[in-house]
Amino acid sequence: MYRGKGSAGWRTIGGKRIYCRSTWEANVGRWLEYQKRHNYIVDWMHEPKEFWFPGIKRGCVSYKPDYWVLNAVPEEVCDHHWIEVKGWMDSKSKTKIKRFAKYFPYEHLVILDKAWFKKNNAKLKLIIKDWEVGQPPPPKK
Repeated sequence: MYRGKGSAGWRTIGGKRIYCRSTWEANVGRWLEYQKRHNYIVDWMHEPKEFWFPGIKRGCVSYKPDYWVLNAVPEEVCDHHWIEVKGWMDSKSKTKIKRFAKYFPYEHLVILDKAWFKKNNAKLKLIIKDWEVGQPPPPKK
């Protein structure tokens, strides 16, 4: 369980020690662990891979999604998917996501944003242990 005033910090979720940049990122880890325990997914990892964009020399040259998820029931194209937790979408984030789609078209990326949390936060905090209530930190200026 995370105890602290800031939203970024180390958490242990499902026996995995991960550094989360926000309460939302930590809560997605808890949600994935809940899904794993209930056999909706096989497993998950936090930031296991960085994708490099070939030929790109400046700006966003790589992208590291927040989570990798091994699906319990493989989808048509892939047995896994990636999750990105986004409290806000700045221009750098948009560029990384567009390049990821262009250079890795067979990888499936799911973005969990403010709308997802608004829709799911109330019910998930009732069923998932240690669910943190809070907002992601404001964007850096």
